[in-house]
Amino acid sequence: MPRRSAPPWLRDLAGAWIFYSVLPAWPAPEPRFERIARFAPWIGAVLGALQGLLWWGLEGRVPLLAQVALVVAFALWLSGGLHMDGAMDSADGLAAGERFLEAMEDSRVGASGVQALVLLLLLRTGALAMLGGAAPMALVWAAVWGRVAPLPAMAWFPYLRAGGSAAFHRAHGAGLAVELRPTLLLLPLLLLPWPGLPGWPGPVGLVGLVPALVVPLVLGRRLGGHSGDTYGACVEWTESWGLLLIAAALRMAGAAG
Repeated sequence: MPRRSAPPWLRDLAGAWIFYSVLPAWPAPEPRFERIARFAPWIGAVLGALQGLLWWGLEGRVPLLAQVALVVAFALWLSGGLHMDGAMDSADGLAAGERFLEAMEDSRVGASGVQALVLLLLLRTGALAMLGGAAPMALVWAAVWGRVAPLPAMAWFPYLRAGGSAAFHRAHGAGLAVELRPTLLLLPLLLLPWPGLPGWPGPVGLVGLVPALVVPLVLGRRLGGHSGDTYGACVEWTESWGLLLIAAALRMAGAAG
């Protein structure tokens, strides 16, 4: 069967796999890079599951601090640092005032970008240390919500850079309700009871929706729109806050129980 005969959605999924991860490309179909953002949460679910598997593999075999550090490093490697780079550039832009676009385009990282990197890593480290045995499922949920966050950013705000490299996301978007459909198909799978996690209350992962909506809204209002860098920032801040909120929700549920 010719590679081009695959339906457009499957070719977009193949493109999303390449764009959002460093995992080996599929032999077929031929990837397309138009409406790939709608499938980013699916890729996030895979990346989160791989992080969860590493967590399980390390649990009880290495000290907790090493376990957390290795999982965080693995997450950065899986995405190729794509989103973290955007988070750092966005922080520099926010600190630059009216010259924010110039600051974000500068390949040099400023003090604000370094601070953003440190804050994100500390948030994630603290959240994973709190989660303990619940970390694998929380990693999946947070990775999904992190990649949902750019979808409202694309739908609600203009793209800031004419001809920017990430402008294709918004140019090919079909509206938020349509772009969210693949995620809505994914969520029921995450809400199922999973083997080995009898105490995991499935709906607790839904708290990650809060930063997935708040982060793109706050960034978009601060800058008057979004760019490829801020899309990446939406992923990183949503994923980090999502992990922390899930950890807090589990603690509260345990205290209430």
